[in-house]
Amino acid sequence: MQRSTDRILTTHAGSLPREDDLAALIRKKAQGEAVDEAAFAARVARAVADVVKRQAESGIDIVGDGEQGRVGFIPYVNERLAGITPSPTVEAANYWGLSREYQAFPAFYAWAAAMPGAAGQTGRTRWVCTGPVSYKGHAALQRDIANLKAALAGQPHVEAFMPAVSPSNLANWNRNEYYGSEGDYLVALAEALSEEYRAIIDAGLVLQIDDPLLASYYVMHPEAGIEECRRWAAGRIEILNHALRGLPPDRIRYHTCYSINIGPRVHDMELKNLVDLILTIDAGAYSFEAANPRHEHEWQVWETVKLPEGKILIPGVITHSSNIVEHPEAIAQRIGRFARVVGRENVIAGADCGFASFASTCEVHPSVVWVKFAALAEGARLASQQLWG
Repeated sequence: MQRSTDRILTTHAGSLPREDDLAALIRKKAQGEAVDEAAFAARVARAVADVVKRQAESGIDIVGDGEQGRVGFIPYVNERLAGITPSPTVEAANYWGLSREYQAFPAFYAWAAAMPGAAGQTGRTRWVCTGPVSYKGHAALQRDIANLKAALAGQPHVEAFMPAVSPSNLANWNRNEYYGSEGDYLVALAEALSEEYRAIIDAGLVLQIDDPLLASYYVMHPEAGIEECRRWAAGRIEILNHALRGLPPDRIRYHTCYSINIGPRVHDMELKNLVDLILTIDAGAYSFEAANPRHEHEWQVWETVKLPEGKILIPGVITHSSNIVEHPEAIAQRIGRFARVVGRENVIAGADCGFASFASTCEVHPSVVWVKFAALAEGARLASQQLWG
């Protein structure tokens, strides 16, 4: 994994907006409708080429495919696993209905749910585990890898990454109806997903583990206190490390966040309550929210928590929870705080979360995303001037 050796490198968290026609095709496939598979594959390839080009033009150094062919950062993998099958029912996915946030601000979330494209409110097919889990998605994954590598040709970049879902997020999304215990189910998912993880690294890409549930479990479970949530997180980290066993940590970056919630956010679990656990994950870099007003102050955590030797921080210095474009000088200040605490070579400037975690939603308007990326690159340039002279 490249480091910021002579300037601050830039990246983002993975998902990027899909064009309307591609999003419509993805929704059709997700709903089980027939599509021309060859035409769909060609459209995805063009979309990946476009988003890689736009990332490069915006000044992003460590680029990704924007998850252009994926229905979402979790359910994309359902079709790649044996033993996971669609339920005949379609459920309304109001993920915040039982959360601490919803209970505190029901009027706000009812109002927000009525907005066009509201996150977490669209119907979805429920997938369930009905048999032994194993990985069968090699061909689909190789198409993703080939699309990204083809798109990289001729585009300036330092490195490329590809996200993959964590076992705990997948288990939370797909109900278990086969294994005798949740632990057995999690281990089966971990062993299957490890094949995807290894293939991404073997292809020469950086693997990003997407695991927002680690941070958002607290807000989603008002019945659980902080210590109970920490015990839950420790168990899920053990499962994730099982999936990562034998893989080089310096080719892995880990991302957690507080999910899609453009709301008051007063019940987010604080970084100080999770940071020691996060640092036990067998990854070389850690990506987390640090740009939105609820978490910007948490850079101070790193004044008392020692970053292990050789590890990298990827703090969000632009956010997915606002359409306001951050000023480059504010971004430079955010980068500078982390660099002064953990060392400039140990910081890569990133984003709080993805900008279109599901094909059916877009957390920030597409026209704004690219301006945010340009501001990120300019902020990193300003920070680099200050840090390197």
